[in-house]
Amino acid sequence: MQFLQGDGAAAGDAAMRAMFEARKRVFVDLLGWDLPVRGDRYEVDQFDDIHARYLILTDGEGQHLASARLLPTERPHLLGSLFADLCDVPPPTDPSTWEITRFCLDRRLRAVERRRWRDVLVHGIANYALQQGITRYVGVAEPAWREQILAFGWKAHALGPISTVGGMRLGALQIEIRPRHPGAARGQRRPTRSSAFPGESGMSALRPRERAQ
Repeated sequence: MQFLQGDGAAAGDAAMRAMFEARKRVFVDLLGWDLPVRGDRYEVDQFDDIHARYLILTDGEGQHLASARLLPTERPHLLGSLFADLCDVPPPTDPSTWEITRFCLDRRLRAVERRRWRDVLVHGIANYALQQGITRYVGVAEPAWREQILAFGWKAHALGPISTVGGMRLGALQIEIRPRHPGAARGQRRPTRSSAFPGESGMSALRPRERAQ
């Protein structure tokens, strides 16, 4: 799986735009979350900054298939900034702990395609951690998605009980990454292209609906 970093390449810019468009279609149009939208087209929030990393899967024509955002926990991130109360103890923050957010599968994919690209993205997330010295991921998830994460075979555990936040049932969890982690460095379907970029401008990235001020 190829990883690209930087925001100067035109191909990278196109992949980023496709990802932000897909996030808008999924999190805003489909799920109805009240999130910032730029130009009525791109879902971009305050965590999409130069410190974020993105794993983006695209097809041969540059169409978005799946993507995820990774945030360093030493900087502002969803769990530490918005959902710390979901944890029994203060959320872990150190250089080897990153947060998985905005896990996004394109709405246009059929069910079998969603499973395929979901698995590729999960493998990519695990392999990226091994390459970058990340030893654990944290995240916020709805109960059903947390069960899926556990079903992946990852060594994961809850950081606190499920709670209701902004009308949503959410829970925080932690995933330990090991060299023999499920999906890491094993035979996997290779996407046409995968990219990891620092951003310009959420396991799913879940956040409560923001009330209009």
